[in-house]
Amino acid sequence: MVKFLLSGTGGTKNICKFGFQKLSQTVTKIGFKVLQSNKHHLLLYFLLLLTASSLFAQDIPVSPVPIKAEQDTVTISPIPKFIVQDTIKQDTLIKDTVPKKAPLLLDKIKYKAKDYAKLSQKDHKIYLYNEAEIYYQDTELKAGVIIMDYEKNEVYAGRIKDSTGTYSQIPYFKQGTNEVRPDSIRFNFDTQKALIYNSRSEQQADVGALGSDAMKVYAQITKKENDSVYFLYEGKLTTSKDTVDPDYYIRVRKAKFVPKKKIIAGYSNMYIADVPTPIALPFAYFPLTTGRVAGLLFPTIGNDPTRGYFLQNGGYYLPINDYVDLSVTGDVYTNGSYGFRGESQYIQRYKFRGNVNVRYENIINSQKGFDDYSRSSNYNIQWSHTQDTKASPNSRFSASVNFGSSQYYRNSLNQFNVPNTQNNNLSSSISYSKTFPEYPSVNMSITATHNQNTNTEAVNLTLPTLTTSMERIFPFAKRDGIKKGLIQNINLQYNLRAENRIATTDSLFFTSKMFEGAKVGAIHTIPISTNFKVAKHFSVTVGANYNDVWTLQTYDREYDEDARRGVVTDTVSEFARYGEYNLTASLGTTLYGTFNFGEDKKIQALRHTMRPSMSYGYTPAFDQYYQDYLDENGDQILNANGDIQRYSKFENTLNGAPGLNKTSAMSFNLANTLEAKVRDRDSTATEPKKVSLLNSFNLSTAYNFEADSLKLSPLSITGGTTLLNNKMSINFSSSLDPYAIDNNGTRIDTWNKDNGGSLFRLTRANANVSYRISSTSFGKNKKDDEEEPTDDYVAASGGRTDDLFGRADDFGNQRSFREDDNKEPEETTSYGNKLPWSLNLAYAVTYNNNNRQSEITNNSLMFSGDISLTPMWNVGVSSGYDFANKGFTLTSFRFERDLESFRLNFNWTPFGTYERWYFFIGIKSSLLKDIKWENRSQRR
Repeated sequence: MVKFLLSGTGGTKNICKFGFQKLSQTVTKIGFKVLQSNKHHLLLYFLLLLTASSLFAQDIPVSPVPIKAEQDTVTISPIPKFIVQDTIKQDTLIKDTVPKKAPLLLDKIKYKAKDYAKLSQKDHKIYLYNEAEIYYQDTELKAGVIIMDYEKNEVYAGRIKDSTGTYSQIPYFKQGTNEVRPDSIRFNFDTQKALIYNSRSEQQADVGALGSDAMKVYAQITKKENDSVYFLYEGKLTTSKDTVDPDYYIRVRKAKFVPKKKIIAGYSNMYIADVPTPIALPFAYFPLTTGRVAGLLFPTIGNDPTRGYFLQNGGYYLPINDYVDLSVTGDVYTNGSYGFRGESQYIQRYKFRGNVNVRYENIINSQKGFDDYSRSSNYNIQWSHTQDTKASPNSRFSASVNFGSSQYYRNSLNQFNVPNTQNNNLSSSISYSKTFPEYPSVNMSITATHNQNTNTEAVNLTLPTLTTSMERIFPFAKRDGIKKGLIQNINLQYNLRAENRIATTDSLFFTSKMFEGAKVGAIHTIPISTNFKVAKHFSVTVGANYNDVWTLQTYDREYDEDARRGVVTDTVSEFARYGEYNLTASLGTTLYGTFNFGEDKKIQALRHTMRPSMSYGYTPAFDQYYQDYLDENGDQILNANGDIQRYSKFENTLNGAPGLNKTSAMSFNLANTLEAKVRDRDSTATEPKKVSLLNSFNLSTAYNFEADSLKLSPLSITGGTTLLNNKMSINFSSSLDPYAIDNNGTRIDTWNKDNGGSLFRLTRANANVSYRISSTSFGKNKKDDEEEPTDDYVAASGGRTDDLFGRADDFGNQRSFREDDNKEPEETTSYGNKLPWSLNLAYAVTYNNNNRQSEITNNSLMFSGDISLTPMWNVGVSSGYDFANKGFTLTSFRFERDLESFRLNFNWTPFGTYERWYFFIGIKSSLLKDIKWENRSQRR
């Protein structure tokens, strides 16, 4: 009966559907009949009621229910309260609110292998063999064999060993940007932890302007704690390219490794060729940042016989922001000498870039109380600024500054290089220019210049120079039309140049006295010209030029009898001006001459091009701006020749005085070029090869119609050419005077041939020859165009950009390294009979005979060369010989040894003022460039 009620009537769902009331009626009716038939089933009746009441006791209230029987109606009493209360209560515990753990694998695992991929359900593992690969999110694993436990979410990777015992397919593990190449690895996808055995990784580090460098990290056991922390046991740090057998490494016993940030290690020491060295630290910190970070710059320790022990080039590097950095270094000597240098680089992409270098030194020689004790100071300031052309098309700012003490490079405590000691000139320029494009366009520029002779210590400044020029205007022609004829080609311009010029000395620089001799003035220029053709082949140019000169000071002169007829000059501060003009006309044409020798000849033809021109210039006398010298009685003063002495108050002003005498001169010029057509060695070439024999050969002279004597000017000859595929350059010039000279060397109005001489008298001549060749200049791989070697630091300091005076020898500074320092050496251990070499020659000779002295004032040969004895050894020399003074120029020998991770340099100047030697050995990598040893001799 119970089974029928709970399941035969539809189970619990049907009971809930009919409700408690119908269920009670049904149970009562059936139970009443049961009681009538069998009184012993009373207990079963109460159990049925108890079951029904326990299902709904807590949701539906219980009340008396009338039940209709089939024969008569009987009212049943409600269920006793003690039965209802005695039912089993429903569990009222609060539902657990702890979130369920998310699946451990958040993404699909992709895997493959070349030989087989076996799935073992018994072991819950996947076996991959030969070129096995697994990919999961940002994790990539490649190895010879991989075993993955998909129940523990762990993976093991290892190498494959062949029949010969050789291991191959070393595991490659990459997570994010971190890469590791171990012998074997265990990795858990859930915890992201790993155990790595014999791992090798490479950490790229940004070293600013020097590019990027890499630190190789090796460890016997590596424990990966998380994505950013590794723990190393028995590790090796090196920048060597060979991580299996490095030529050097720093051994660390235990270390904490944060990729691309740092390595913090305990006791560490350097090994060279697996031999421990005494270079050790109780603890070490190795930065591996990918950007610029602040840090100490370690100094060089040494001893100077005259200044004592020193620390050189120590300091601090500070990256101020992404656009500017600052490096401050200094030198300290035990005798009190010191120096400091500040260097800063700045850049803003597509706008500008530049650098600033400031150097100061307080130099003390010997000790106080000694006779040779002296004290001096040196300084040097350099600034370079360039503006990107995209920044502003109509305005531009640039700077190239190099000024300071004239003896800075020669007396510096810390000489960066020998070549700058031979630099006799320092120059600077700061300029701002702006263009106003509206027609007629106007270009305006403001420039401050500086020129300093380090031998004479004379300094010339312009603070500033203002120049303005207006676009050429054709008033009688359309702007966009073709201009023909005399009238339409008439054009004019306007130019302005205003200056504040200062002439001072090195000792007065940066003092108020440097401005005492300043000269201020301006000149306005309006040129007018036109050009046209005559007889189709002659070009005629006619023009006039007007100058209006302004000045803010003039000079008044008079004779002083008390000063023995000397001239007394008084400076008058006033605004004054004068105007002058001149007329010019020129006629020129071009002539061609070709000499054919035949196509079967090696030289098939010669082509001679001549460009003769003749010009006439006329300038009137502006004697209205002159006045006579007068004595105390007001009488004119005559010179020794009986001529009246005159002067202009504009003499010695910025732009000088106008001409006192009228000039009317005709000048002649003949320009020549000579070319040859040569049969090309290449048999497939269809055209002959053009070779320039003379790039230029010019002759010029002038005849002054207004001169009383010496009307003909000396004949000037200049020329130049390049030979041997542009490897040899030749330039020459000379001056030929048709007039003779007297016993005092003064030119006289007598033809030289009438005085017993030749038609012309050679008064001056000079020639310069330069020649550069190398081992690549010959053979099949020869290079026609070779670039001159340059040293960026020497060029920035104002010195020579070639190596005829030697090369920079501050090898501890990365600027002295060349671009090929980090290139891998060739595989061969010897060049055999093909040794790479280069040779640079420069010859200069000057001849003077203006006073019959027939003297060669300059006759010197300079040379520099390099030869690579092996891929690792390079030897170079720079020297020269002065044939006039019979002595060698600055001579230096260079020995360079590439030790793969190290660089060894030895420079030697065997004699002369800068006799010395310098030895350096250090790590080439910028990350560990402070690990070095250098020693040098001191200048005598």
